[in-house]
Amino acid sequence: MADTGHGAAAFLGTLKTLGIDRIFTLIGDHLNEVLSQSAGAGMEIVHMRHEAAVVHAADAWARCTRRPALSLVTGGPGHTNSLTGLATANSNGTPLIAVSGAPAQLMRHRVVFQDIDQAAMAAPAAKWAHTVTSAAQIPFALGKAYAEASSGRMGVAHLTIPVDCFRSPATAAPRAPQAGPVLGVPGVAPLLRLLKSAKRPVVIGGSGLWWADAGVALREFLERSQLPYYDVTMARGLAPSLGYADPSLNRACVEVFRQADVVLVLGKRIDYRLAMGGARLFSPEAKFAQVDIHGPELGLNRELAVALCADVRQVLEALNAKLGKWTAPGWVPASTWSAELDEIAAAHAADKLIHPASFFAELRRSLPVDPLLSWDGGDFVHWGRCMLPANHPGGWLRLGPMATIGAALPNAIALQMNRPKQPVMMVTGDGSFGFYLAELDTAVRYKLPLVIVVGNDGGWGLERELQGELLGSTVACELRRTRYDQIARGFGCGGENITKLSQVGTALNRAFRSPVPYVLNVNVQGARSPFTQWQLDGRGKG
Repeated sequence: MADTGHGAAAFLGTLKTLGIDRIFTLIGDHLNEVLSQSAGAGMEIVHMRHEAAVVHAADAWARCTRRPALSLVTGGPGHTNSLTGLATANSNGTPLIAVSGAPAQLMRHRVVFQDIDQAAMAAPAAKWAHTVTSAAQIPFALGKAYAEASSGRMGVAHLTIPVDCFRSPATAAPRAPQAGPVLGVPGVAPLLRLLKSAKRPVVIGGSGLWWADAGVALREFLERSQLPYYDVTMARGLAPSLGYADPSLNRACVEVFRQADVVLVLGKRIDYRLAMGGARLFSPEAKFAQVDIHGPELGLNRELAVALCADVRQVLEALNAKLGKWTAPGWVPASTWSAELDEIAAAHAADKLIHPASFFAELRRSLPVDPLLSWDGGDFVHWGRCMLPANHPGGWLRLGPMATIGAALPNAIALQMNRPKQPVMMVTGDGSFGFYLAELDTAVRYKLPLVIVVGNDGGWGLERELQGELLGSTVACELRRTRYDQIARGFGCGGENITKLSQVGTALNRAFRSPVPYVLNVNVQGARSPFTQWQLDGRGKG
């Protein structure tokens, strides 16, 4: 075999073969050899301030580009710090190669510095995990990780690479991944018959539509069939919809789902967000059809009348070819949910301390641009998710099933890097913002003009509401009303403090004109969001 130099060169050369030219990282001793050669290998290096943020940013980059991304962290505590990011990306179904350095292989089990079984720790949080044992194995291991991460139900492939593997001579040529199997499109006639038999059909779209690049086929299908359509997660913004397919944030969809006699689920798990397909949200008599690339997902929580294990874009294209002139029956009543939210906002417009609904109503009216959105978790944020529209495909980044609060900042960093010419706005709460606050330094170093809206209600709002309602008192829920705009200025950002609705419009104009990240510290009252009320309403229900 041809000599490819040392393991570090083989690592970088294989990444280029795989089409990966950007590494999200945080420096550590185990990485010196590979990172010192990265510039010469044509790699873009994005170095951050916390290992979990490194993985969150790589996760977001993969979601934005629809291609596997790579994170690289040091071993020991660097690896353990990264595990939250691994679990988050894996639950999102993100194709991510997560590499951790490690002490030299020859020193294992000798009480050496930072020696732990990293692959074993990563395995429960990843789709696949492996420890490389020689420099010659690096190209194969990376190719295998790429294939594992990007095939079927996508997820995280973890590699632990000991530092001596980066330093040792490698005699294996970089190995490109082999193409995964192409799923054939099963017959769509049963699905079409089911849809045509429905009196009250509804379609729910999820992230699989985004990963399959199915936007064009989806829009044609919906335009021709006129089926009522709701979307969630990465499907948001792909096609015009009747709103969130999330009953906690779009009460208008609840009665629609309950009355539907046929439910078509496209690229979406029938999971907790859809009440596991149960009677809280759907009629027991409703017939379900599901299209998913991952076979074990089909029928997992709800019996299916039609189950298609296939690429969702190919299914939609096949449906479009056979649709003919059929148009679905129009039956969905006009939504009043937006009007209800606006009534809440108007009722609180004169409050001394800003109500979140009033703030987001004013923000919606005053936005000088139409930004991409990175959403955190928390009660303040959920008000915004109810009230702001999703207008851009791939421009509505959420935390995913792990609900990893704080991840919105590294997500926003990757989103802005991926789309440098589009404005990006991040929405977070004061609790969530504290997790990766030091990543403001990353945003400033890379000259990313993020607009960061911090709803500051001086506490962990969602837990405060749940505890107060269910337990009658609260514990460990209060925080100080810290001036995050002042902290941001210390990092080199712009920022200002908002205490009145009348300040919102001019503050937004200044924020979106700023060449540096800009933090708006919005002083709001704690107010139970529709999301939290839905959790309370559902206690003890199916």
